Formats: sequence, C-alpha cells, structure tokens
Amino acid sequence: QVQLVESGGGLVQPGGSLRLSCVASGLNLDSYAVGWFRQAPGKEREFVATISWNSLTAYYRDSVQGRFAISRDNAKSIVYLQMNNLKPEDTAVYYCASDRLRMGVPRRNIPSYENWGQGTQVTVSS
Repeated sequence: QVQLVESGGGLVQPGGSLRLSCVASGLNLDSYAVGWFRQAPGKEREFVATISWNSLTAYYRDSVQGRFAISRDNAKSIVYLQMNNLKPEDTAVYYCASDRLRMGVPRRNIPSYENWGQGTQVTVSS
C-alpha cells in the first residue's frame, strides 16, 4: 500500500522557520515528481511547490518564492519543504503528494497528483 506521511508542522511566530518532511512507503519516490500543497480553513487546496524526480526542476507559487525551498533525498525517499520567514497567511494544513506520471515534468495542478498524505498543520501566529 502506497502511503505518504507528512511531519514537521507546528506553531511558529511570524518570521520563524519550519521544515516539513514527506516520507513515502510502498512507493519508490525517486521516479516521481513530488508536490507540496496547502489548505487554509474555508479555502480551497492550493499548490505550494513541486520538485522533479531528479531535483533538476522546482516550481513555487509566487507568494512563497524566495522564502520556501523544496528538496529531496531519493536514497531515503524523503521530500522536504524548508519554510523561512513565515507569515500568518502561510497558516494551513500542508500536504504532499506524488505525481501520477513517472519521470515527468513537475506540474502545479492538483489533479496531476495522487497518494495524498494526511497533512500536517502549520500555524503562524504571535
């Protein structure tokens, strides 16, 4: 059974940092792009960042560009999301998911992804 599990969320003050992890079991992540998404209360789930299977390409939503960094360790089947200079508007449940296509170009649209994790809560508040 394929499962992605997120961790690393928590409560942080504005300007603080967190590193989220996405660990896969039952799937060799090294052949798939992996994306991070988030959903705030009362809002739709949105794209945050994605990284290609070989780490050569990464995309970010405009509001996190320069503050967040996505990376991966294929040997450990882990994808990270380093979040710096966090803002209250970053508060949301963060999810990771794997692209449906093997060795494809990373995509930003939600229907392109599967094997969603259960999410990890990130709260940015003073």
